[in-house]
Amino acid sequence: MRHHIEKELASSCQFSIELPPFACHSVSDNATGKTTLIAKLQGVEDPKKGSGLEYAYIDVKDEYRDDMTRLSVWVLDGDPGHTNLLHYALNETNYAHTLVILTVSMTQPWGWLEQLNQWIKVLAQHIESLQLDPKEKEAARQRLATTWQSYCEVGDDLDPGSPVKRTMHNNSIDEDDLLPLTEDALITNLGLDIVVVVTKTDYMTTLEKEYEYRDEHFDFIQQWIRNFCLRHGTSLFYTSVKEDKNCDLLYKYLTHRIYGLPFRTPALVVEKDAVLIPAGWDSLKKISILYENMHAVKAENHYTDIIKAPPTRKTVSNRETEVQTEDEQAFLARQQEILKQGGQVRGESPLRSQGANAGGNKGGPRTPGSTGQSSPKKIDPKLTPATPGGEGVLANFFNSLLHKKSGGPAGGPAGAASPGGGMGTPRTSNGTDALMTAEKLAVRSDAAAELDRLARSVNKDIDLSQSEC
Repeated sequence: MRHHIEKELASSCQFSIELPPFACHSVSDNATGKTTLIAKLQGVEDPKKGSGLEYAYIDVKDEYRDDMTRLSVWVLDGDPGHTNLLHYALNETNYAHTLVILTVSMTQPWGWLEQLNQWIKVLAQHIESLQLDPKEKEAARQRLATTWQSYCEVGDDLDPGSPVKRTMHNNSIDEDDLLPLTEDALITNLGLDIVVVVTKTDYMTTLEKEYEYRDEHFDFIQQWIRNFCLRHGTSLFYTSVKEDKNCDLLYKYLTHRIYGLPFRTPALVVEKDAVLIPAGWDSLKKISILYENMHAVKAENHYTDIIKAPPTRKTVSNRETEVQTEDEQAFLARQQEILKQGGQVRGESPLRSQGANAGGNKGGPRTPGSTGQSSPKKIDPKLTPATPGGEGVLANFFNSLLHKKSGGPAGGPAGAASPGGGMGTPRTSNGTDALMTAEKLAVRSDAAAELDRLARSVNKDIDLSQSEC
């Protein structure tokens, strides 16, 4: 009968997973690897992201009894606006059989202090709001204290055939065998099994290269979070899904805490990126061993005084920096100022109405345009003195672009229309479309006029030199 009750309780156990406690991050940008971690525990290779309160499950198999059950997983979004959904995952019916995982990421160690304290506060307020029997609440707290007091060192027994002693939650333990709680242990007792999981420990190498973290920084971080776990009675796991560190051990530990399945792995504190500390193992004396390697920092320093957020977050992606182009008119105006400073005398504006210059440009290149429409006027060579290197052409070019004037499409010159007055596109003598804007025609006209003037000037100088000879 008792065995049947234990099995029924085990099959109905649930554990609730709090997503990364980043109160400042949005639903789509918590980036702490919580979705990947849950998928790893499930054995799923293609994790799916969600929002709000998600539900999933993990298949749990007891190799010793050949039993299988499903471990319900409630995934609560890290946005504080979704904390009102917590009562669906943690309520009066499953309070005594719920395990909570608080997740933080090694990519942002400077946010751990605020994140963990915030979510412990959320859990405490939520538990106070539940209509729990005071006796049930006290029994849950006593059970957690007993877990700490009854913890004993275990060896890494790799023989699966060896006999294993099970320790169920409701097993009675002789009070004479219990050790007193160590100093600072379980100062905050919520009556919940809590596991603090640090994800993405493979990012430590990036912290060393880009943020100049040293071993004593990681020792300071570890001693702080171990003190936090000691005060709140939680376990601690450093994991990396990318490098597959401690993920399998986390799965085994969860099933051990919930279903009482065997867990023979002792505490691991040697590798800085694969720390494993079961609930009840740690103490202030064991934490103080880390102080021996901390010379530039002290354990008494405030956490955020040593682990500071960088002023500008360096991007992890390989995206190229976006180049902002300068405004076209601002660029042309700047070039005009440079030409003015070089001694260039500004000539007359090239944009003139067609009516004003109808009879004054018969000798120059003709600008195609319809009667009555505004058309640019060519520059009188006499009004724009030439400068060395052809700067006059550049000046006229930039002036024409700066003094744009709106106008309809210019009509084709005489004789350029399609035969029979059709609607075909008229062509100029050089094969270009006659339906061009006045600005483009002005540029071509100005350039052609200036080049003709320069050519005539060169020919004139050559004639004079020959006559002198």
